[in-house]
Parts: sequence; C-alpha cells; structure tokens
Amino acid sequence: MKKYPWWKAMMDYSIVLPATIALLPVLLILFLVASLDAGFPGIFRQERIGRYGKVFIIYKFRTYHAVTHTKSAVGNWMRKNKLDELPQLFNILKGDMSLVGPRPDIPGYYDSLKGNDRLILELKPGLTSEAGIKYSNEEEILSRQSNALEYNDQVLFPEKVRINIDYYHHLSFRKDIRILLKTLSLLR
Repeated sequence: MKKYPWWKAMMDYSIVLPATIALLPVLLILFLVASLDAGFPGIFRQERIGRYGKVFIIYKFRTYHAVTHTKSAVGNWMRKNKLDELPQLFNILKGDMSLVGPRPDIPGYYDSLKGNDRLILELKPGLTSEAGIKYSNEEEILSRQSNALEYNDQVLFPEKVRINIDYYHHLSFRKDIRILLKTLSLLR
C-alpha cells in the first residue's frame, strides 16, 4: 500500500475527538452501569491484531459477568445496540484503530493470512467496515450453527477477508463516508 491516506487520520480525529468529548457523560454512565452490572472495572480489555499484525489492546464495555462468565441483561442490551463498542473511540484517538477499516480480530486470524490476503494488515482496524455491516448480526448467525467455530472459520471469516481485500483495493474518502453513513443508519 502507498503511504497511509492522510485524509483517514484527518477524518478520524476530526470526528472522534469532538464525539468523545460530547459523549463523555454517556461513556461515564455506561462505564458505571457496566461496572455495577457485570463487575468492576466496567471495561473489557483484549488483545487484537492491528496494522502490520501488531498486537494492541482493544477496549469495550464489559458485557459478561466477571465471576459467572454469562452475558448480563444490560450487557446483552449494550451489545445489541453496539454501545459496548464505544470505548474503541479511545483506541482511535490512540492511533490503534480508524473509524473505517477491517474489524480487529483476535490472534490467529488476520495475523495468519497468507499471500495477497495479508494486504489487510496494511490497514488500521476500524470501528466499522463493510464486513462488519454485512455481519452486524454475527452473534445470532453463529448461535444458529451446530459448530459455530467451524462455520466462522470456513464461511464467515473467508467472506470477511474477501470484503476487506476489496475495501483495501478501493479505499477512498467517498467509500469511507458511505460506510459511516450506512453504519449510522443501522443504529437502533
């Protein structure tokens, strides 16, 4: 990939910084609710694969009980409405992520890609993507499978790779705006 597009960083910071400041009271309330509901701290941290295959820590609101490891009622609501993803605004401000790009995955997926598919690793992971939009109900899809891991590995993940490679080859400001607008239209 050529030099990372300057407009992506401009778009990320010009949207995310004011949004984070404006949402700070909401973020604080959701943090407190997640802490009370699922256990302190209300932030879940996990290793994910970032640009160039570098591992980074992603932030989400905790949606599973810290002790019982079952999804909480509030956590279920937050996940359904994608509110558990809001702490990733800080990942964007840190430079680990972008607004638009392949959704970051756990080790063992993007970092294991071969050949042309490794081009995905030249992109910063994103808060939203075409694949993320297409599979916004991924949890539901996987819950209907007799072997969710196998279905993910043989069907969903290869399709996400295909969609993300297409994004890589057709990266543009216009496409990012279209993805952001499509994402906003899905929010309930």
